[in-house]
Amino acid sequence: MESLDDAGVYRLSADLALIQTVDFFTPIVDDPYTFGQVAVANALSDIYSMGGRPLTALNILCFPVGTMDASVLEDILRGGLDKLDEADTALVGGHSVEDTELKYGLAVTGTVHPDRLVSSAGARPGDRLVLTKPLGTGIINTAAKGGQADEALVERIARSMATLNRTAAELMLEAGAHACTDITGFGLLGHAAQMAEQSQVGLTFKLAAVPLFPEVVTLARRGLCPGGLFRNKKYYAGRVSFRPGIEEHLQDVLFDAQTSGGLLVSLAAGQAEAFLARLHQAGIREAAIVGEVTSGEAGKIRVE
Repeated sequence: MESLDDAGVYRLSADLALIQTVDFFTPIVDDPYTFGQVAVANALSDIYSMGGRPLTALNILCFPVGTMDASVLEDILRGGLDKLDEADTALVGGHSVEDTELKYGLAVTGTVHPDRLVSSAGARPGDRLVLTKPLGTGIINTAAKGGQADEALVERIARSMATLNRTAAELMLEAGAHACTDITGFGLLGHAAQMAEQSQVGLTFKLAAVPLFPEVVTLARRGLCPGGLFRNKKYYAGRVSFRPGIEEHLQDVLFDAQTSGGLLVSLAAGQAEAFLARLHQAGIREAAIVGEVTSGEAGKIRVE
C-alpha cells in the first residue's frame, strides 16, 4: 500500500505472487461494444504495468434496466469478452446491480514472480523514460461530447484505448525495466509525480518528445478540457515546474486525465533505444523516449 502501485500484490510462495486490481467507469465512447473493449483493456493495464500476467477476471456491471435496452448490455459484455479472449484471460463470473447510470469494468487477478515484479518505486537516476501511447484521450473525448472533434480522430483514440498494454509490458520485462506505471486518471504528470516520489528521484520531461494525438493542442487551447484535468492540475501543480514560455494549454495536455493510456517505463539509459526499437517493430510506433530520471529533489518534475 505504501508504494501507491497500480495493483495489490500478495506473495503466495518464494516464486509466486498474486496481483489484484479493480477498475470500472461510465461510458467514454458511444458504441457499446467498443466501450466493453476499452473498459477491459483499461482494467488489465494495472496487471501489465507491474510485470504480471492476468489470469482471471470478474465482470462488474451497473445497468439501468428500466431505461436502457438489453441489446446494449449484450454488446458491452461481448466487447469485454472478446478483449479478454485476446488477453488469454478467463472470465470466471461477475456481479451486476441495477443503477441509474451505466458502469462497467473488471476485477482482475494475475500472477508474477516476486523477483520480476515491476513497481512504480524503482526508478533510478540516469534512467530514461519511455511512454508507449500518445496523450489526449480526455480532451478529445470531452470535445466529442460537444460534437467538436473529428470523427476519424475519435475512432483513432478509441482504437488506442482498446489496445492492450500486453506487448509493451512483455517487452519492458525483456529490457529489464526498473519502474513502470500506466497513465490513466491522474494524467502523465500525476502518475509521474507518484513515480518520482516513491522512487525518491526527480524526473525531467522533454515536451517536444511527448507523443500527442492530432488536434489535442488545438482543442486544449479552445478550453475543451475534462474536469479531471483541472483536478490533476490543482493537486500536482506544486510538484511540477515548467520551462518559461510553455503555454498553459500545453501544460494542460500533460495533466489530461487518460483512459486506458500507455505505460510510462523507467529503464537504464543503455537499454532505452533498443527497447524503443522493439516497441516500434511490434507495432507500437508512437512510443517515444520522453525524459529522464535525475537525482534532483525527490518527487519533483521539470518540463522543458
